[in-house]
Amino acid sequence: MSNDNPTIDQIDVGDDDNGKPMEDNLKSRATWLRLMFMLIFCVVTSLALLVGSFVVALGFLWVLFTGQVNPELRATGQSFATYIYQIARYLTFNSDTKPFPFGEKWPSADLDE
Repeated sequence: MSNDNPTIDQIDVGDDDNGKPMEDNLKSRATWLRLMFMLIFCVVTSLALLVGSFVVALGFLWVLFTGQVNPELRATGQSFATYIYQIARYLTFNSDTKPFPFGEKWPSADLDE
């Protein structure tokens, strides 16, 4: 067995403030406000997925009956996909910018083709 590992009394657990950082986090208005926005965006994501599914179904029916892709439905689908991506980034703490309607503008449909 190696003596490289510190003993329990040598480990710095970082609670020199007697639990103060956790108390500050629990009392932080910004943290609770973020939770509120996260809950709102969970509901918004469900609605966006519902509308996106409708756009997918319409796009499929359009192709089925006309044989061509509808550019407006395609752009709308891209816009919803980008919006859902922005929400996912906010919910997973990969972005601090709130998506539409609380922060960013509605995403444009940048179709690369």
